Amino acid sequence: MEIPLQITNRNLRLTDAIASEIRKRAEKLEKFHDRITRCKVVVESPHRHSHQGKLYNVQIKITVPGSEIVVKRNPHEDLYVSIRDSFSAARRKLEDYARRRRGEVKQHNNAQPARISSIFPERGYGFISTKDNEEIYFHENSVVNRNFKHLAIGMEVRFAEEKGDKGPQATIITII
Repeated sequence: MEIPLQITNRNLRLTDAIASEIRKRAEKLEKFHDRITRCKVVVESPHRHSHQGKLYNVQIKITVPGSEIVVKRNPHEDLYVSIRDSFSAARRKLEDYARRRRGEVKQHNNAQPARISSIFPERGYGFISTKDNEEIYFHENSVVNRNFKHLAIGMEVRFAEEKGDKGPQATIITII
């Protein structure tokens, strides 16, 4: 890290063991992205409810070239669990960011344009027509973001095709 780790505490006292745990986990983040410029960790006890006990929240802000990654998890009763969960989420976000920067995000380059030609909502499937007037079957689970109920005849979509048991079928349908 170009700028040293910054640890802030609110509504609680940080012991040396907790600060050491945070430092150790922050150093491990550099394995997943080598150009971290700054890492700020805020440890707080936001609520003081007597019926629930003390809750701890750990927020992490990581600055990398061209972006800032923020991790904010739900409070937890165990401070060490909250630290672990927050740093695990930060690691996953850093890995995703690094993959996107390297261009390793999965692309569906063979996506073709089409229109919805018929829908059978009660049965959970429909058909699309390609520009060559080919009818291709699709199942409701093939629709990205589970937007099957929002489809209408004539809507423009993009799809990826594969060979099914009874002919071609659309495996991924994205509404344009």
